[in-house]
Amino acid sequence: MKRYCIKTRAGRSEYVDILTETDDGYKIRLTKLSGGDEKVREDFIDRHLFDICVKTGYLYELAHAELSAAIIA
Repeated sequence: MKRYCIKTRAGRSEYVDILTETDDGYKIRLTKLSGGDEKVREDFIDRHLFDICVKTGYLYELAHAELSAAIIA
C-alpha cells in the first residue's frame, strides 16, 4: 500500500492511502490528524486529478522510513 502526504498547514497531518487501483482512478483512505483527533474516510479519486496533485506537489509519496515513523507516531 502506498501512502501519500497532503500538503497542509502546520499542526495538521493528512494522509492518503491507496487501497485499490482501477482504470479510472483510485479507491483511497483519507486520514486527517489534528489536535489529537483522527478522522478517517474512504473515497474515490479520478486518476487524472490524482496525477495533477502529485505533479504540483499537493500530494507527495512518503518514503518507506517516513511511513514507518508516521505509523509509530
